[in-house]
Amino acid sequence: MHDRPTLRTSAFKQVDVFTAEPMRGNALAVVLDAEGMSTAAMQQVAAWTNLSETTFVLPPTQAGADYRVRIFTPQSELPFAGHPSVGTAHALLESERLQRKDTLVQECGDGLLPLRVVGRGVDRRVFVRTPRARFGQLPPEAGDAVAQALRAGPGMPPPRRVTLGPAWIVCDLGSAAAVRALTPDMAALVALRQRFDAVYFTVFGRADSGDHALVVRAFCPADGIPEDPVTGSANAAIGEYLHATGGLSAIGANYRVSQGKEVGRDGTVEVHVDTATGQVEIGGQSITCVDGTVALPLD
Repeated sequence: MHDRPTLRTSAFKQVDVFTAEPMRGNALAVVLDAEGMSTAAMQQVAAWTNLSETTFVLPPTQAGADYRVRIFTPQSELPFAGHPSVGTAHALLESERLQRKDTLVQECGDGLLPLRVVGRGVDRRVFVRTPRARFGQLPPEAGDAVAQALRAGPGMPPPRRVTLGPAWIVCDLGSAAAVRALTPDMAALVALRQRFDAVYFTVFGRADSGDHALVVRAFCPADGIPEDPVTGSANAAIGEYLHATGGLSAIGANYRVSQGKEVGRDGTVEVHVDTATGQVEIGGQSITCVDGTVALPLD
């Protein structure tokens, strides 16, 4: 009989982000002891959790950083993503692996990003200052192709490519009702990857009333995520888009977003946009739903 190799384990949390209620936000897996893991092992774990993102916490390599994080979807690594940044900071603070401070610095693929911590315990909210967006043009024919794949109907303004971590195709549908009613053709969205190098799509519309200004949805079927429940980087991309197009005047520079009801969630994202520069900060509450230990693959 062969001896079994010794299992490698890590402290592990599954956190619901952008909500104070379990099972209502966007789930994030956090592997807290990832030092020494290979990229292949991290990707294997992210595919196994099958959540939109899994993060791996490492010692920082840059001066001034409190910790380093690597972020994986089930199929690829991202330089930045919003709900993983907020949720990882929550997990580290809750587990007391970080000293309680009002400001933190996260090291990730997009560099050093400052985070702001407001409140304590169940009332804690974490905000991350997102990387600056890069705007790109899509070919003229892309607008009709995206609208058809989304089944958005006629009259959708031309979408813009806004790269902020992922490269989001940002689409203004006008009203919250149009966003809620959307039934995209997922296969058609996947096909746009080959035509226009488009993987991540987000749509938004303005709410008539209630405690939020916008309704947002995000679709990433080519990356194994048909609809993401609540999406930080998409909301940051929309904030930069609104600043660039003059759309903030109607809703203000500090607003709340509703996302996730179409997939059985009810997330809230708080968005702050610097009207002078367009710099965006996104954040909200988080709650831990699973707290324990995970066995890691052996390299």
